[in-house]
Amino acid sequence: MRIFVDQIGCRLNFSEMETLAGRLAAVGHTIVAEPEAAQVIVFNSCAVTAGAERDSRKRVAALHRASPAARIAVTGCWATLRPQQAAQLPGVTLVADNSRKEMLATLLEPWSAELDDPDTLARMQPDGVPFVGPAGSNGSTRRTRAFIKVQDGCNNRCTFCIVTTLRGESRSRPLRQVITEVQRLAEAGVMEAVLTGVHLGSYGRDLSGAQRSDLKELVAALLTDTAIPRLRLSSLEPWELAEGFFDLWARWPGRLCPHLHLPLQAGTDRQLRAMARRCTTASFRRLVQEARAAIPDLILTTDLIVGFPGESERDFEEGLAFVEEMRFAHAHLFPFSPREGTAAARFPDQVPTEVKRARLQRMQQVVAATGQAERARFLGTTRSVLFEGEGRALADQEGRLWFGLTDNYLRVSLVAPAHLDLHNQLLPVRLTAIEGEIIHGELPEHRM
Repeated sequence: MRIFVDQIGCRLNFSEMETLAGRLAAVGHTIVAEPEAAQVIVFNSCAVTAGAERDSRKRVAALHRASPAARIAVTGCWATLRPQQAAQLPGVTLVADNSRKEMLATLLEPWSAELDDPDTLARMQPDGVPFVGPAGSNGSTRRTRAFIKVQDGCNNRCTFCIVTTLRGESRSRPLRQVITEVQRLAEAGVMEAVLTGVHLGSYGRDLSGAQRSDLKELVAALLTDTAIPRLRLSSLEPWELAEGFFDLWARWPGRLCPHLHLPLQAGTDRQLRAMARRCTTASFRRLVQEARAAIPDLILTTDLIVGFPGESERDFEEGLAFVEEMRFAHAHLFPFSPREGTAAARFPDQVPTEVKRARLQRMQQVVAATGQAERARFLGTTRSVLFEGEGRALADQEGRLWFGLTDNYLRVSLVAPAHLDLHNQLLPVRLTAIEGEIIHGELPEHRM
């Protein structure tokens, strides 16, 4: 079958679809780059906010318009939360909630008898390790980064979050299995692995016996036992990190990326308690100070919710000041969205929509200013950049515009001579100017 896989939402959703694409390719199906070429479309949905639910519905409708004859299988958090709504959308033939997501390759197999593509070539992996070609690339190894799902589910019960309900209790993959996957990716030319999970910081603690582990041990094992050039961590809750966790960066300064995404969610202790977050502003501040002292050139990003129930003007102003103090380079900002089935949806003193919008705009301004200041710190320095994409031809045809990420998660653009192919190359780049959230750079003369 010709299959197109797609997703919205968190990095975990991307990782899951990459893994599914590998499993489907390994048993002989063709992973296509566009929905128009597909006989089957698999969509991994999101329900973190009401807006994410709307985006999920719209995306399914767009996929059906792109390929009206294709059978659509919908999975993910929105499909788990609203299965009947998903099933009623045009083109949807299968709805698989999160409990059946790992079975998707098997669930799709009965369609093969009708839809098998005679031109498909089987690309079997004898040991079941996921196929390393990215989703949507038909097996090409042109991708630069891979998202590695090492853990799913969460044991926290934050009052605003529906995702923990939809994904269940924390479940970790065995350490050796993750190491094998990352080493295969490195051998295939992937330059950066990004560890993902719903609650990444809890990795390994649910495993029993000799397999019991933690995130610090996993990171150390990956950097010792694999040749992956870069290892990056996705979202880490600001608690439960093992003692000496930040010492890892001193041991592997060139490979463990100096970037931490620590979701704060609110900048006052009163709001953090109402959210059932397991930190205070004081403990978050200490964590950030420890991280910055241990990790040179660290870039810090976060998640923030504006307009949580009961948020007074004083709460907001206090939280705004704390966010400014933390000097985040970037933040995912959300106006509070009541999710049916969560405690916060039933809280009194819901904040009016127009107030949330005004506060969101002010928070965006503060984060934009701290982000600009953080990026400006690196002007005139040289940092390692991993380039991706194909490069955009310029009007004069004498150069191409490339984009990439520094090790500390700064987005960089660069104009290189047209004959140079920078894709999937890890190169030193001098950072010269800022335009919005993009830093312009230039290659050393001997690279031209």
